[in-house]
Amino acid sequence: MISSIIAPSPAPVYPQVWSAYNAAQKSEKATFLRLLGELCSGIEQPEYKAGRPRLPIADMVYTAAFKVYSGFSARRFNSDVEDAHAKGFTDCSPSFNSVNRSIANPSLAPIITRLIEQSALPLTAVESQFAIDSSGFSTCRFDRWYDQKWGQHKVERHWLKAHIMVGTKTNVVTAIDITESNVHDSPMLARLVDCTSERFTMAEVSADKAYLSDANLSKIYGLGAHPYIPFKSNTTGKGSPLWKRLFAEFVLNEDTWDAHYHRRSNVETVFSMVKGKFGDSVRSKSETGQVNEILLKFLCHNLCVLVQEMHELGIQPSFESKGDSDSEVIDLNQYRRL
Repeated sequence: MISSIIAPSPAPVYPQVWSAYNAAQKSEKATFLRLLGELCSGIEQPEYKAGRPRLPIADMVYTAAFKVYSGFSARRFNSDVEDAHAKGFTDCSPSFNSVNRSIANPSLAPIITRLIEQSALPLTAVESQFAIDSSGFSTCRFDRWYDQKWGQHKVERHWLKAHIMVGTKTNVVTAIDITESNVHDSPMLARLVDCTSERFTMAEVSADKAYLSDANLSKIYGLGAHPYIPFKSNTTGKGSPLWKRLFAEFVLNEDTWDAHYHRRSNVETVFSMVKGKFGDSVRSKSETGQVNEILLKFLCHNLCVLVQEMHELGIQPSFESKGDSDSEVIDLNQYRRL
């Protein structure tokens, strides 16, 4: 009897719209600088009643983000700062030392985080399926300790962890948190999901087994989205009614379930895009600067995604200030079709 050989199914092919891709790549830098300038233009500058006037916060964020995008050292980046000022993107032309100090400014972290969230708003009508994961970024700091068991000193490079939620259609980052490397993934899901749900209508959320818990499943389901988090090999069907129902769906509808779950690979794509384009390590020496530098990488990524979607989906992001003096940053209008 000759056994039949079943040929493996071909890998899925995702066609690239090369005309749109080429147009986006050729115009990316110019469009990136324009979008970044419009996004930063709504950052409110606090009043200083005494002392030497400080740099405008909008200029601090703009030059810091532009430096991360360029990949240059602060001194080699100085000509780009002067060029941005000459084109009217900034109100002043800060020195290279001022750019470095801006990246290490602790007051910028919440502003950059808000800008990341708002830079995703033009894609609210496009994204309804999301994925969450974390990845590490190495720093220039080393941790040293004495290993009592082996009787020797050991050294390990210190690194930080970026927790992100992304839209799986455009790979835009909708929420982000930066933590120490030893922070577990599971507790970070609630804040990322809450942040995304404020701006997007969520239909699905995919995550790996590290996020599996009854609290996380209930959190996602309570916001009107369907959780796709795989159960572990030792998981039983015992638990809350939601746990039982999702476990039965996971076991009995494997093919259908996997098709939804594997959208989670897009979050891995985002980390690959960010690290490949802006580096998998940070140059800042201070902890605050390291956190800000990672945040700036993802802000640059989101703006690059917008540039791509402007050519591929035909959208035109609109950055208009509300005129509210109490608002920290501007709001973005929903995108409109060209």
